[in-house]
Amino acid sequence: MATKPEIDPTEPREPLNLEESAGLNRQAIHYIQRAAATGLYEIRGLGAKRALPHFDDLLFLGASLSRYPLEGYREKCSSKTVLGTRFATKPIELDIPITIAGMSFGALSAHVKEALGRAATEMGTSTTTGDGGMTSEERKSSKTLVYQCLPSRYGFRPDDVRRADAIEIVIGQGAKPGGGGMLLGQKVSPRVAKMRTLPEGIDQRSACRHPDWTGPDDLAIKIKELREITDWEKPIYVKVGATRVFHDVKLAVHAGADVVVVDGMQGGTAATQVAFIEHVGIPTLAAVRQAVDALEDLNVTDQVQLVVSGGVRTGADVAKALALGATAVAIGQGILVALGCNSGTYLQKGEHRSAIADYRSLGTAPGFCHHCHTGRCPVGVTTQDAVLEQRLEPAVGAERVRNYLKTLNMELTMIARACGKHNVHHLEREDLVALSIEAAAMAGVPLAGTSWIPGRSGGA
Repeated sequence: MATKPEIDPTEPREPLNLEESAGLNRQAIHYIQRAAATGLYEIRGLGAKRALPHFDDLLFLGASLSRYPLEGYREKCSSKTVLGTRFATKPIELDIPITIAGMSFGALSAHVKEALGRAATEMGTSTTTGDGGMTSEERKSSKTLVYQCLPSRYGFRPDDVRRADAIEIVIGQGAKPGGGGMLLGQKVSPRVAKMRTLPEGIDQRSACRHPDWTGPDDLAIKIKELREITDWEKPIYVKVGATRVFHDVKLAVHAGADVVVVDGMQGGTAATQVAFIEHVGIPTLAAVRQAVDALEDLNVTDQVQLVVSGGVRTGADVAKALALGATAVAIGQGILVALGCNSGTYLQKGEHRSAIADYRSLGTAPGFCHHCHTGRCPVGVTTQDAVLEQRLEPAVGAERVRNYLKTLNMELTMIARACGKHNVHHLEREDLVALSIEAAAMAGVPLAGTSWIPGRSGGA
């Protein structure tokens, strides 16, 4: 019988070669091995994790001698924002250009939807229903509520359309343009199932396109129908996932939209295939510029408002989006983090309690969690579980979101003043430069220290 050779610990050994392949790295190997073992694609929540050109790649040119800054303690800077001035007889008037993006009851708990409504009302801005219909808590707590019309039409009711303050027709979502909504069975609670007319506990996968139109001509008919049932009072938004933005925005305008919402690929989702999140769509930075180009080409920048979403996190992000030509922004993932998403603690009955063990049971940790689709949210945000839901008290959630929105608007107005603006909507592309050639080309602003806009000008 052969025996194992003895290893002399004092004998020199060859060092391990741990050089990693760039193309076949640990993530790629894990993907292949998982696919080979299960024959299934991976589903998760939140947005893209890959590094993408973003607002961080832009800088503001603050005022100095050629322009004078405003004194923050003495000179006002307005952030008033109006959406829906083209055809609606009752446009939306907001105190700040920062809105809460559509996130459904189903993806989020009823407590969260109530908290968002409270916070939006306190800050003088709007929140949005998301897929699955309008909850009574949300309507009651929201002064300004945007009602979404998605391909699924889950919970869509004409009476709720009339009760809304604006209607948003969702053509696509930044995290999954070309794909339909998804709500896994563990989040289809009895109440969710009743609102969506679905069987309890069964995965919901909705259509990727609206069932009653196949193009912009049909969309124009649908917009007119919605205007008629609301007596032409409510602004009509059209939301597109960022892909062929220039043409999509033009078609939305031709169809009669008051407001166009463009959602970049950094936008989040409750659940979808990872291949969608990481490999479909274009970055928000590139999408904003194309959307503005389309509006300028049609000469409607003073009639049709542009709302930008997808990866907006800070007041500086908001300021940069406005400087590039947006009228307002919509925030989803940042709102969830403000509520406590990816926090190690939650507040229950006035006491901070650890959620670390619950994160571990999901195989993750605070700061790395993307398990919105499981319904097992450790801090009670993205869940329909009756016990977990109690971890987010509406009053506490509303306070946190209000503080977050307040901070963003203070940062926005601070930057606007530093650029010499009395109104945040006076920020312009001339106030921006880019740190990289990619960002300069996407945003259409000069590379810092030069007059060169890649692909648009020849100066240096």
